[in-house]
Amino acid sequence: MRKRRASWLASISLLAAMAGTPLAAAELSVPPIPYHQRTLANGLEVLSIEDHASPTVAVQVWYHVGSKDDPQGRSGFAHLFEHLMFKSTAHMHAEQMDRLTEDVGGANNASTGDDVTNYFEVIPANYLQTLLWAEAERLSNLNVDEENFTSERAVVEEEYRQSVLANPYGKLFNAIDPHSFTVHPYKRPTIGSIEDLEAASLQNVIDFHRTFYRPDNATLIVVGDFDPQQLDAWVDRYFGWIPKPATPIPQVTVQEPARTQDKRYTETSATAPLPALAISWLAPPARHADTIPLQVAAALLSQGESSRLYQSLVYRTQVAQQAGAEVDARVGPGLFVVYAILASGHSPADAEKLLRAEIEKLATQPIAAAELDKVKTQLLTAEIKGRQTAQGKAFGLGQAALIEGDPARINTDLAALQKVTATDVQRVLKQYVTGAHSVTIDYLPQAKAAGKHQGGAR
Repeated sequence: MRKRRASWLASISLLAAMAGTPLAAAELSVPPIPYHQRTLANGLEVLSIEDHASPTVAVQVWYHVGSKDDPQGRSGFAHLFEHLMFKSTAHMHAEQMDRLTEDVGGANNASTGDDVTNYFEVIPANYLQTLLWAEAERLSNLNVDEENFTSERAVVEEEYRQSVLANPYGKLFNAIDPHSFTVHPYKRPTIGSIEDLEAASLQNVIDFHRTFYRPDNATLIVVGDFDPQQLDAWVDRYFGWIPKPATPIPQVTVQEPARTQDKRYTETSATAPLPALAISWLAPPARHADTIPLQVAAALLSQGESSRLYQSLVYRTQVAQQAGAEVDARVGPGLFVVYAILASGHSPADAEKLLRAEIEKLATQPIAAAELDKVKTQLLTAEIKGRQTAQGKAFGLGQAALIEGDPARINTDLAALQKVTATDVQRVLKQYVTGAHSVTIDYLPQAKAAGKHQGGAR
């Protein structure tokens, strides 16, 4: 992938201390973002927000295809297409999207996730027509040929080597999905594997493109300084003619079963200097009302140096040099994950005991109102800060529409966040975490892995 965008929770910046008594998150009234929604005859969904605060426009195309849609034995195809979409088309040279954006003071990039692949640009407002043409061009006229396939497959394979094999803890985080899911295709890591990519043929690639890259499987998002009538006219002109295929779009219908037992696995690394640990629990889909309280719980555990995991594992006991918690929310079942990268002289068992103790404490003992308000204010502030740009608004709208299932969530989520109570946090932790089965991954430097083996349940 050219650049994977971090989840909104993981990207929160720490706030400076606020003078006086902090405003409780529930007291803040956030003006709603007005958006327009329409669907073309060929099935393309169009979402737009008119915003004249800056003479710029964000253009994004979100395709409803991610790593969960990779063909069996061909993991990494959605990721591969993220790269291929920057190659040549019938009327554009390879990498011309860079010239159409960067050469006029803008920028472009893309990311691949479990459920979606999105392409995004920011350009001066007077280049909006050009970018709409370019996005329609690579949707309808991409050159899927042997040369492009071979070159971009090599790029993806090198990215795997750098982010998974060369990164000391890359194998740990890449192993979370395969061990956490038993039957759902979320078990395939988004980045794919070198073996699957090498086994792919050009025809496999062509078939994948024809199956998923079509107007009725895409959402166009435009935010910024534009005239709504002119935008509609350009969208109709450049996208409206693209035919809707007669074949249905394959849908993932597999249901991940509830866990019936705890499981533990061991992964080893030739490059990690110290052990690590990750624990996952199944979480509800992003659209579920319990996702937001779970995100607040994760923030209470790991948001900043005053958080519970940092104070326990890093500061007081010095068992770990890093510890965190995150909700990985998706269209289908998600994950609640905690992890620790250990300090010298400590084992995964040391960190696991403390991680589970802090989660249990959060789930069962009183939560101070000031602590809860601080974390909610941090989350709310980060969201509002992200909406100061056209690109930020576009990402928020895309997340709401495609991952959470309703563009209106861009507004209602903030109200829901402010209503989260300590009782809500403890209820969801007891339901999805402390009262549920976990998958634990012990991550060991190879020299310390003697006598360990993959596997099994406990």
